[in-house]
Amino acid sequence: MASELMWFKSSHSDADTEHSTCVEVALDTGITAVRDSKAPAAGHLTVPHPAWGALLSSLR
Repeated sequence: MASELMWFKSSHSDADTEHSTCVEVALDTGITAVRDSKAPAAGHLTVPHPAWGALLSSLR
C-alpha cells in the first residue's frame, strides 16, 4: 500500500456507546483493509476485493 489509507466506518455503526463494536474499512488498489475501530494502532488485515465482497455477500 503505497498511499495513506482512508478509513471509514459503516453508517450503521454506533460510535457513541461505550460498548459498541465496529470495524473500519479502507480501500486501496486491489485490496480491502479491515481494522478494529477501538484499537486502530493494533494493525489491520488486508484481503483481496473479491474475498471481501464474498464475505459481505455471505453475511447478507
